[in-house]
Amino acid sequence: MAQRRTKAKNDRESRGVDFKEQFNVDNPGEWCELIKDIVAIANTGGGRIVLGVKDNGQPSGWDPTPVLQLDHAKVVDRISRYVGEPFGDFEIVCDEWKGKPVATIAISGVSIPMVFVQPGTYDVGSGKQRTAFGRGTMYFRHGAKSETAHPRDLRTVLERELERVRRSWLGNIRKVVNAPAGARVQVLPSDVRESRSPAATAIRLVDDLQAPAYRKIDPNITHPYRQTELVKRVNELLSGSRKVSTYDIQCVRRVHTAEKRSDWYYKPKFGSPQYSDGFASWIVEQHSADPLFFDKCRGAYKGK
Repeated sequence: MAQRRTKAKNDRESRGVDFKEQFNVDNPGEWCELIKDIVAIANTGGGRIVLGVKDNGQPSGWDPTPVLQLDHAKVVDRISRYVGEPFGDFEIVCDEWKGKPVATIAISGVSIPMVFVQPGTYDVGSGKQRTAFGRGTMYFRHGAKSETAHPRDLRTVLERELERVRRSWLGNIRKVVNAPAGARVQVLPSDVRESRSPAATAIRLVDDLQAPAYRKIDPNITHPYRQTELVKRVNELLSGSRKVSTYDIQCVRRVHTAEKRSDWYYKPKFGSPQYSDGFASWIVEQHSADPLFFDKCRGAYKGK
């Protein structure tokens, strides 16, 4: 996510950061250029696009409200129109840049690069057209630009995926090595969770009649809040002791790596992240224990 930045060396575009001075949600050409950058960043491993910042790193003063009101599903549809498959692993949030409001599109990386199946051609007036990307092309970030793929880009993608698989294997091997003597290894789908709920469907993994039950969870029940709703819920629980913003929640989420806690965070394949009531309660508990909790999270996030 975009941060409040004060260091000049960070106030520039890079492989994982792109600035746009403004964005007109009604302009087809700007949509094509934006989609090109979203796909290029995803193919390169992830990053963010900050809307409302000039190329020199200074806020433009543009009002991000129209972008923040976009329906996530409709943006997914626009992207899939050009890449032939749904891609929704991104989040559009209200952010701050040097004290000014901006819109940040935080984009996750993909393991298999996306290829444009339709050209991004748009009218520029006077009977002329411009093509942001052609059919069959693949885009990556090269420095601060989104450009067609080089052979080294594909090599990097392969190396990145191999490293991810290697870390996953090593993590699982470590669990087996550290297991106590006599332990038995059981393989379960990733969407199965431990539960003590009487309504859970039990499966027997051991002969112990007291063994915990397992069930497939409905994330719409366990993680009912999207970011805006989470902010509202936290403010309700704070009861006026402090008013938190979307930016506060972003800082808490990133500093405390909520993404690693399945009981706090759930990311559907084609939707925005969802959060649990437990996460909201935990946030409020931290504030109760330390009134400077949100300020410390902001400082830690800004320093990353």
